[in-house]
Amino acid sequence: MLKSLFNWKVLLNLVVAIGVFVGLVWLTFRWLEYHTNHGQEIPVPNVINKSVYDAVKILEDTGLEYEVDSAEYNPKFKPFQVLKMHPLSSSRVKPGSLVRIVVNPRTWAPITVPDVINKYSGLAFQRLDQVGLKIGDTIYEPSIQKDALLRILYKGNAVSPGARLPRFSMIDVVVGSGPMRNISIPSVVGLSVKEARVVIAKSMFEVGLVEHEDGGKDESDIIYYQDPASGDVRDQGMQIDLWASKKTPAELSAKINQLNSIYRMKVDTSLPPVRYEEIPAHPTPSYDPPADVPAPRREAPRPEPVKTETPKTTTPAKPAGSATEKPKTSSANPPAGNTNNKPTASTTGQQPTQKPKAKKMVIE
Repeated sequence: MLKSLFNWKVLLNLVVAIGVFVGLVWLTFRWLEYHTNHGQEIPVPNVINKSVYDAVKILEDTGLEYEVDSAEYNPKFKPFQVLKMHPLSSSRVKPGSLVRIVVNPRTWAPITVPDVINKYSGLAFQRLDQVGLKIGDTIYEPSIQKDALLRILYKGNAVSPGARLPRFSMIDVVVGSGPMRNISIPSVVGLSVKEARVVIAKSMFEVGLVEHEDGGKDESDIIYYQDPASGDVRDQGMQIDLWASKKTPAELSAKINQLNSIYRMKVDTSLPPVRYEEIPAHPTPSYDPPADVPAPRREAPRPEPVKTETPKTTTPAKPAGSATEKPKTSSANPPAGNTNNKPTASTTGQQPTQKPKAKKMVIE
């Protein structure tokens, strides 16, 4: 085993293999140095604030590759002005390295017009301002959609949602001011259904029910009846019902009379107007006594009795020590001629008269 290992042929092959491996490694490093410019570096030139055309020429003359990218438009800088670069100008790179520069675009990037048609104008204005559109004039137009945004105008032309406009563009908006009142209804009898639609739309009305006599939907049928009738006044946006046929209105007189009896009702003005009386919300309740119960008797107020005063008679006082004073006689020794023992007028005095009693009167 060992003898075969130290054979000169084996040793020769081993030396040759080692030499080939070392040679390949040396050639590889030499090739890398040649293609990567090992040890060779050049400074990156400063191209910030230069125009993109000048920056590209400087980088090409220096032997560097470049890549141009655009940033968001900034009105503080000139269009196509270099704003940033990488690597920076203070670094050193190998020849042929890539330098990325950021350039200010010529104007704002276009934006998409949002779908705000037939939306409330307050919310529509807010949405348009959010995407970067400036609202100029507000034009009011009669429409049943009051305060709704009807159209968007850019330089006088209508713009549909999804269109691309420059950012911060000035646009005009058309807003509905409400329906017009008391518009005269046009006459479409004798026209085709297609022509009637155009006339009704121009008069700011809408087509309602369209009834074809044969049950079809041919737009060339002739209108022989309409409701409301021509000459009536209605508000904008009201519907007009149509009856169409391939026959002329003269051939459909019976059908027209039948429709008149339904849709042309006449009001009889000879009748007196109906008077309506207002009924109180809460009527006063009435309590009626039964028929067999007699009504209570009401007594008149009794008059107060009149008090009559009688004058009192007074006896004059006798002065003391008067010469005319009669001596008093005692009851024990009456006089000889008086046997009845009746008091005299001088001793009893005059009795007062009694008051008359008031009569009571009852008035039933």
